[in-house]
Amino acid sequence: MIPVTRMAVGKGTVSTRIKGLRGRRPSSFADILRPVVFWNITRACNLKCIHCYISAGPHPLPGELSTEEALGVARQLVEHGVPLVTLSGGEPLVRRDFWAIAKALSGHDTPKLALSSNGTLITRETAARLRRLGFSYVGISLDSVDPGVHDKFRGAPGAFKAAIRGARNALEEGLDVGFRLTITKYNLDDAPRIIRLASDMGVPRVAIYVVDLLGRATPDLAPSPEDLRRAIDAILEESVRHQDRVEVLLVRANFAGVYLADRLAKTRDEFLQLLSLVGSHGDCGRKSVSIYPDGTVRPCQFLEEVVIGDLRRQRLGEILSADNPLLKPFIAVDTMLRGPKCGGCPFKRVCGGGSRMRALKTTGEFWGDDPLCFIDPWSIARRWGYSAG
Repeated sequence: MIPVTRMAVGKGTVSTRIKGLRGRRPSSFADILRPVVFWNITRACNLKCIHCYISAGPHPLPGELSTEEALGVARQLVEHGVPLVTLSGGEPLVRRDFWAIAKALSGHDTPKLALSSNGTLITRETAARLRRLGFSYVGISLDSVDPGVHDKFRGAPGAFKAAIRGARNALEEGLDVGFRLTITKYNLDDAPRIIRLASDMGVPRVAIYVVDLLGRATPDLAPSPEDLRRAIDAILEESVRHQDRVEVLLVRANFAGVYLADRLAKTRDEFLQLLSLVGSHGDCGRKSVSIYPDGTVRPCQFLEEVVIGDLRRQRLGEILSADNPLLKPFIAVDTMLRGPKCGGCPFKRVCGGGSRMRALKTTGEFWGDDPLCFIDPWSIARRWGYSAG
């Protein structure tokens, strides 16, 4: 996760309220063995998005956790002291026992609670219940400012109108709301437009995800590296313009953090400070993990290929352990990268190599190069006298 606004101007909105992050100080909100958890509580969804990373549809995943099992997982998350749990899906609000799961997680010092939703089911009553349970944040997916384009991405007419209505309901109940955009080659120009829409609506956060190649997302959705770079330039410009109202983050493209550090820094010390800020947020298996609907645990929600534990057979503390051999490669990801670019990159410890699924689906090598990386890391390292050692 790249905190674009904090890198550019040292400001935050939601990250300040939830995580206490201010200025350009590195994040210590989570750590490797006490990570942020993204819990996909169901695969069921009332929409069918073309880029869905979990191939969500109208029916739950076979073998999803029962209510009793899910409540047991919730107790473990509380006992382990994870700092933040984001309930996701599919569409989490379609799960009938959603409120029981949320209630089991609420009312404790940790975790803080967030919801990742398509927004269409967030009525005023739903928003009020989320507020009463202490949800810190509601992220609502929005793929375009054009209703027709958004509805095409989401596979349902009227999805845009319902998502905007859901966002307004949550805002009116005093919840922090964010828009979540997945950029593909078909909607790159929407990223700055959604930042402007957020500013106009009073939505304080925009998280921009670069499409990852899993679930229903196919390689033909990916932008070119050069088009992605141009989009990031536009995102940076818009984030500075709206810095007092909207916080912008970029997700699934950590190499862009190196690019932004190079572009923004005026001195070597400032460059190193910005790099430290990028590296402190971690990535898959480093400060974040994902629980899937069947109780299996993955390094993050964008790594369907790798299971690092199973909460039906193991305790959470056993999975989130430095002794877990399945987690170790992601903790020390820089030692695993072996593509011709990522393997020798001086910034691989900071970046973590970008997306493993994009590497696998385009090169056939899980630990290979992310094809969307557009930086020349060696030129940047020479410019700032940077050495990974």
